[in-house]
Amino acid sequence: MNNLDTFYNSSNFYQSDDGLQLHYRDIGIDNGKFVILCLPGLTRNSRDFDEFASRLAENNRVICLDLRGRALSEYDENWKNYHPLTYAKDVWTLLDKLAIEKVAIMGTSLGGLISMVMSFQNNDRIAGVILNDIGPEINAKGLERIKKYAGLLPPVETWKEAGEQTKQVYGPWLKGLDDSIWIKLAKRAYKDNAQHKPVLDMDSNISTAIKKMGPQKGDPWQLFDSLTNTETLVLRGELSDILTAEILTKMHDRNPKLVSMIIPDRGHVPLLDEEASISAIDKFLQRIRS
Repeated sequence: MNNLDTFYNSSNFYQSDDGLQLHYRDIGIDNGKFVILCLPGLTRNSRDFDEFASRLAENNRVICLDLRGRALSEYDENWKNYHPLTYAKDVWTLLDKLAIEKVAIMGTSLGGLISMVMSFQNNDRIAGVILNDIGPEINAKGLERIKKYAGLLPPVETWKEAGEQTKQVYGPWLKGLDDSIWIKLAKRAYKDNAQHKPVLDMDSNISTAIKKMGPQKGDPWQLFDSLTNTETLVLRGELSDILTAEILTKMHDRNPKLVSMIIPDRGHVPLLDEEASISAIDKFLQRIRS
């Protein structure tokens, strides 16, 4: 596996339209065709894409964002701004600042929803989209499960406990991982606090937004329809309770050109290092380059 230090790799900040300092990683080599933009899940951050970006950095420029309220990005005092439309606006601000015209988006969970919003807003700037275990419809049981833990996990004292907590939350959906991997996954989602104890690396008000935000206006399937003429790959965890087999079938019926891959022993979400994920992603990127 490539080391991120081998390639251009910078940690940067930019200002959102409403004045927050937001963080992104800029990694790899520009191929002159499109930039790969990585958008993380609800409680996650740019660190989830470290290995993904490292693997692709030799032939691609990869930008990985910390959405507002996560990791090194500033927290928002108004929980109502923790919303896909606000996140999409933040992303466009960054792309305009960097004069990036064309992106292929890797969108994990919430990141996939943001990618559909962006496609609906300006499809001409979207070279392709990878939806990592997400679609325009979310299974209600899976959503309720996420609401119960997002930003609400009890405190832990050590990194070992953080790894055990991560395993407790995600273990049913990520099969076959040893304890060292669980600690590595914990270090993507937690940070050391002032007392050198692991705490979730996110604003607790994100959980408030999940619980208080009312039904979304409009039809999310219209967002998905904006991808009809855009190369789109869906990765579905075989065990997923968020993107069910039935929802994926509806997506294929709606867009016959859609390509999907089922990732064995994974639920919500695939980690992108599985053989099936790597093979599908590499074929997808080769297809949109040509």
